[in-house]
Amino acid sequence: MEPIMAIVVGLLYAAAIYMMLRRSIVKLVIGLMLLSNAANLLIFTSAGMSRGAPPLIPLGSALPDGPVADPLPQALILTAIVIAFGVLAFAVVLIHRAYNIIRTDNLDQMKDTDT
Repeated sequence: MEPIMAIVVGLLYAAAIYMMLRRSIVKLVIGLMLLSNAANLLIFTSAGMSRGAPPLIPLGSALPDGPVADPLPQALILTAIVIAFGVLAFAVVLIHRAYNIIRTDNLDQMKDTDT
């Protein structure tokens, strides 16, 4: 399963970089979201994809009984998802405001308004 996930992560990174190189600011934001999803999958894949029980220790024992899932990568990914959602919400509002003022989403035409 890890080789398939490695290919998927590579494809997501490639698609994200391609989208970020486009001239539209909307495509730039889509590329940033693809990039964050690729990073989340990379963390998830590098932590190991093994099925296990929840990381709970029964009362009276010092160690878990069987194989358990590692909660750290899951917590990191959950935090990254929340941060990415906040960045997306901010970017959408910023794009909307820029479009209302400039009336274009082309980054080259936005540079012309700097003077």
